[in-house]
This record gives sequence, structure tokens and C-alpha cells, in this order.
Amino acid sequence: MQETGPVRDVVDEALTARVTVDEHGAVTGWNDGAEALLGYRAGDVLGRPAGVLLAEAPAAPELPPFAQLPRWHGELVLRHRDGRRVRARVLAHHRMPQSPESGGGEWLVLSPLTGREPEPADEDLVSWSFTQSPSCALALYDTGLRLRCANAEMEQSTALTEGDMRGLRVPEIVDMEAGELAEQDMIQALATGRPQYRENYLRTAGELREHAWSVVVAPLRDAGGRTRGVCLTAHDITEQFWARKRLQLIAEAGRRIGTTLDVTRTAQELADVAVPDLADFVSVDLLASLDCDAGGADGDGAGEAGYADTGAGGSLVLRRVAHQSVLPGIPEAAVAPGGTDEYPEGSPPAESVRSGRSLLYRMTDPEVVAWADRHPLRAARIHDFGFHSVMTVPLTARGSILGVVVLVRHRHPEAFQRDDLVLAEELAARAAVCIENARRYTRERGTAVTLQRSLLPQRLPEQVAVEVASRYLPAGARAGVGGDWFDVIPLSGARVALVVGDVVGHGIHAAATMGRLRTAVRTLADIDLPPDELLTHLDDLVARLGGDGYGSEWAAETTGGGNGIPLSSGGVGATCLYAVYDPVSRRCTLARAGHPLPVVVSPDGTVELLDLPSGPPLGLGGLPFEAAEIDLPEDSLLVLYTDGLIASRDTDVDDAVSRLCQALTRPAASLDVLCDTVLGATLAHRPTDDVALLVARTRALDSTRVAVWDVDPDPVAVAEVRKNAVGQLDTWGLTDAAFVTELIVSELVTNAIRHAEPPVQLRLIHDRSLICEVSDASSTTPHMRRARTYDEGGRGLLLVAQLTQRWGTRPTARGKTIWAEQDVPSGAP
Repeated sequence: MQETGPVRDVVDEALTARVTVDEHGAVTGWNDGAEALLGYRAGDVLGRPAGVLLAEAPAAPELPPFAQLPRWHGELVLRHRDGRRVRARVLAHHRMPQSPESGGGEWLVLSPLTGREPEPADEDLVSWSFTQSPSCALALYDTGLRLRCANAEMEQSTALTEGDMRGLRVPEIVDMEAGELAEQDMIQALATGRPQYRENYLRTAGELREHAWSVVVAPLRDAGGRTRGVCLTAHDITEQFWARKRLQLIAEAGRRIGTTLDVTRTAQELADVAVPDLADFVSVDLLASLDCDAGGADGDGAGEAGYADTGAGGSLVLRRVAHQSVLPGIPEAAVAPGGTDEYPEGSPPAESVRSGRSLLYRMTDPEVVAWADRHPLRAARIHDFGFHSVMTVPLTARGSILGVVVLVRHRHPEAFQRDDLVLAEELAARAAVCIENARRYTRERGTAVTLQRSLLPQRLPEQVAVEVASRYLPAGARAGVGGDWFDVIPLSGARVALVVGDVVGHGIHAAATMGRLRTAVRTLADIDLPPDELLTHLDDLVARLGGDGYGSEWAAETTGGGNGIPLSSGGVGATCLYAVYDPVSRRCTLARAGHPLPVVVSPDGTVELLDLPSGPPLGLGGLPFEAAEIDLPEDSLLVLYTDGLIASRDTDVDDAVSRLCQALTRPAASLDVLCDTVLGATLAHRPTDDVALLVARTRALDSTRVAVWDVDPDPVAVAEVRKNAVGQLDTWGLTDAAFVTELIVSELVTNAIRHAEPPVQLRLIHDRSLICEVSDASSTTPHMRRARTYDEGGRGLLLVAQLTQRWGTRPTARGKTIWAEQDVPSGAP
């Protein structure tokens, strides 16, 4: 490589032996310096193996794998053309190929012809470099920690000459804490023999502004290794210091701003981050039309302030949302939090909002003087606290201007600079996005909560099987309302269904999906499906919801289930627990689809976590659901809940379940009080997921309110059955219902004998209504049909439907049951 231009005019290339060797070891380049070193002309060596130049080959174990090295250096013994041996210090650079086709690259081998031994002139260079070095302040101290010499940079930084400082200690030269710390580092360096490093931020006597200094103290040793003194170097790292501080402040802002979806809290976090590192006083004002107290408005206010933000004379109306100060009590503020103020046209805050630009002022600027003159209180604050510079930064998010941040300095000696304005813009931009998110979230969350609550039961239905109480808590602000639900569904035969479910995700989509599933459960319960079959049909429904793309637009927000629930292929997932309690038999049948286990509290206070068969969450398919039956004595508690009650990032599930069980053993005046006790024991703070809680106390229907007869499969037995039924109504004091009941019994029993299979059984239940049930061993379900004029049958079920409030069929383990219900007085017989 030949040097050109100014470099060639300064350096003498022949003072360096420069040789290139290709990947095969052949010499490909030879300069005048190489000829001066070994005496060979270029023509004598080009193309020949480089090994012929060696007078003594290096030992093989000492040679590294050159192909893997970027560089090698060492000493070689070479052969001069006249035969003498030449020892040379060699530095070799491995030049990699420009492309795979160009081969394995080459080595550039260099050896200097001068400077091999120190010269007297080198000592002068060292002395000059010490005294004239512009890169750092440097001073030498003896072992008694007294200054011996200092360079020009040290003299400038201390505003003292070397003669003024010679013989003094560091604390005597720098009369502040930094001097004491530097001397402690010197003592440590002398004791340990290791350099000491420290950073200081101070203003020395020779400086007009504060600087950041990187101070290194290192021991100085003679040729025998004895410590002879200490060297102190101080590098001015003010720019790096402030760049690092700005990066740290931006990182801190990312961590501290936007921790909640609350407008006021986010604005206060912005003010807290900016004080004191950037400003001495900060105020955050939003457009009055944004209605920050309500969490946001529908209008955007993009580009310019809206009509609601305009005061008299074109002034701008802003609402103070947050402020902060280095002084206790924030005495600089001229507006109280929550209050509004009019900023005249042309004032710095109004100009930033209207123009959408950040502005930097000194307090002597005409715009600031005119603004202060219109507001005596603000002018007094500026004078009393000595404000000297101010920045106004608009809060802009998604093209909309939300308000303005005003940053002031009065304690900080330096006025704001352009870099400070850039930093303030970065902080304001982060906060503005968080504030806008909070506004939008507040609106969406309000809509979702309204939808969720409208889809939940407004009041629980009256029934005799259980006494119930419930609670629903939407998730905290960060997560948002989810898709948890509960329901109490009266069933035929005085039974009741208790349901609790949890839809994956949060927001309006989760609430809407919850509404669809709750409606589906009520529809399936109305046809009296057993719990396991009901969950199977519900599982198919959830799979179809995912298959038709219903959940695809929000699946990305809840990847992995969101609530810990796996998603179906279409992005919809849910869990459910369905229980049916029969107050006649005191038997409860339960099935679950990926849902937490229920808790049962017996009348004697024993708490048990029911070990139900585990079913997959809804929408996954592939595995069947299994039901379990348990007997529940009267006054037992059955507690159903969603996982938000026991699962959180900060709580162990087993501990939460244990607290739940302990809370259920505490005495409570009512089930409502018990619900509050459970929530207080299991939730230390606002839940991160929705919580649905349903507590049911079982009741038992007295045996005197149930009458059962086995029916012979003979049409003649119908008359006897009618007679027994009417007699039982007399016992219950329901003679007014005798005619209709006799007709219902006659029709249902006759149909069972004619069209079904034995055994046939009649049961009358008197609770809030009168229920007539006929059971048989056939699984064929009857249905109403319109009889033609000359048909002899086909009118029975139509009459039953017309004379009763409700009727239907339900499958049983041995066949089916047809039932009909009449409204009658519910008093005791």
C-alpha cells in the first residue's frame, strides 16, 4: 500500500519494511523498507516462498493457528542477503478475502526500521505531553500526597498555577468533598497498588458552570517496583455525563410513566419523573374539554383546541391535572390541581398548544413578560422564586393535542438548553400516549362494564332448592373487564342449576362472548340436559364460535389464554362449572370444563374441596366430560367461583384456596356477609382478573310435600291413579287444582301406558307450584301435534300445555320424565 497526498509528504514509507504474503506463503509485495532491512530487491523475492527469508524457523509449538487469527506479532530471525542474521520485531495483519471467489486472503507483514531503542529526545516528548496535554487535567503527587507538578489543563480547571499548588494536598487545592474523596483514593492506591476510579459532578474555582469529571488515581512505580508517587488524572466527561443522565431519565420514564390507565395518575408520574433531574417545577395541564376527571371525552381536539377550550379574547382554557416541585408544598404553583386557568393568546403555553411545537424561553423574553403582566399571581411567583428559564411542550398523541407541560428552572443555576428541550419532548411524548390510552381505555372499559353487568343476572330467580348470594368484581384498570359470569336457573322438579364460567380475555369481545355462552347455557338447561351432556354441547358451540372467526380479531391480545385458559384454534376459550341440585333427593350432580374445583361446607363446618373429574376447557374438544354425584345435607354450602379469586401473579394458588376455605368457616349473619368475608380474605388488592363468586345454601323439600305412586302398565290403573292424586291434593288443601290435575294425570299416565315402556311412576311435588311428573323407561320424547277433525288422539299434550304454566320432558338414567307445572298457593298443607 502506497501512501498518497499529505501523508506521503510527512512520513517516509521506507522506514517500515512492508511485505505481503498470500495464502500459499508466497511473497506478493515488497517495498523499499523491506529491501533496506534484508538487502533483497523486489524482483529477487516476489513469487518465492516467504520461508526462504527465515534464518531460524520458529518452534512449531509456539506457532498459533494463523488462519483463525486477525493479527500476530512477535520476533523473527531473518537472513540478510549478505548472509548475516537479522532480528526483527514483526507485526502481521490477516487480511480477509473480499469475496469467497477471491481465495483465502493475505498477510501484511510489517517491521519498523527506526525507534527500536529509546532516544534522549523521547524524554522531551514525555515532558511536553504531560504539560501540554489538552485531553485531561493531570497532576503528580509524592508519597506524602503533596503536589509535585501539574499540567496546563489542571491549572486551568483550578484557576491556579503549578507554583500556587506545589506542596499542597488535594483537599487544600479543592476545598470541597471532591478533594477529600480524591485524597482517600490516593491513600487506597498507595495501600493496594491498584488504580482507583471515581466520578464527580462539581464546579471548581476555575469554571463558570458545573462539570462532570472522571477521576483516576494510580500509583507510580520506579524500575524496581517501588511506589514513588501518585498520578491523578481528571477527564471532563460533562457531555457524556448528561447524555447518560438523559438516557437514564428516559429509561426511568418508561418504567414509571403509565403504570396505570388513569389520566391524573399518569400526568403526576410525568411531573414526578421530570423533577428534579430536568426541572425545578413542572405543571401538566390538559384541555378543559377532555374532562380528565371523567377519564376522557369523545372529542379529539386534534390540531387546535376545541370550542370548549376557548375563553374570552381567544384565550385557552386548560385544567391543571398535576404538578411537582423541588420545594415542599409546591409553592410555585399559581393554579390548584383540578382548577382551570385561561392562558391568553400568544402566551407560551397557549402558543405550544395552538402550534403543536415545543418552545424554549428566558424569563426576559417579551412573550414571557407579557404573559406574566396579565396574571399578577404568576408574576409574583416568577419574581419570588427567581424563575430564569421555561419550556412549554405540547402533549400530542396520534395527531391530537391533549394539553401542555410547562417546565421551569429557578434552583438549577443553568438555563434550559436545546438538549433539555429534546429530552422534555421525549418524556411528554411517552406520557401523552399513556394519557390518550387511559382516555380511550376509560371509555371502552365503561362500555364493557356496562355490557358485562347488563348480561349478568339482574336479580336471582326465586326457587325453593337453594338460598343464594353472589358477587362480581371486574378486573383492575390494567387488565380491564373480562368474561366471567354466574347464573341460577330453576329447573323442572323443583331442581336448580348453578353455573359459573370464565371466558378468556378482557374487554367488549370477552363480555359479548360471555353473553352468548350464558344464553346458550340457559337454553340447554331449559331442555334439562344432564351436566356432562350440557358441557358437551357448549364445547361444540365454543368451537364453532372460534371456527367462524368470531374470536380471531382479539385472539392476538390473549395469546396463551390470557386468564391461563388455552384457546381454541379460532381464538375463543372458556371454562365452566355446571351443577344441578335436587331438593327432593338432596343430590347434586356436577361437571366441569377446565374450571376450578368447587368447595362444599357441611352443616357441621367441615370444608371440602370437591374432587370432580377434570374436563378440558371449552372449545378444545377431543375429550369427554364426566359428571359426579354427591349427597348434600340440608344447610350445606356449595361455593362456586372463577380463578380470579385464587390466581394472581403475587399469590400462590394453594395459599389462596386455603384462605378461601378458612373464610368459609367463619360465622356470618347472611350469605351476603359471607361473600364479603371471602373476598376480603382472598383478595389483598384490586384483582388482576375478573372474579365471580356464587354461594348457595341447600334446602331440602319436606317429604310431606312429595307423593309418589308406581303405576301398573294397564289402562284400568288410570282411574286409581287419578283418585290417589285428587286425594293428595285434598291433603295439601289444593282442591281448586283438582280438576286440572286430574286431567293432566289422566293424559300423561295414559300416554305412558299406551306408548312407553314400564315401569311407570307418578310423582306430585308441592313447593311454590304444583308439579306433576310421569316417568317411564322409554327414551322417546313426545311432542305436540295438531289433531285433524276426525282424529281420535293428538289433543292430550295440547290440553296439558294450555292448562299449565310450563311443561316439558327430561331424560333420566332409565328413560324419561314428562312434567307439567301449575301455579298454586305455596302455603304448608
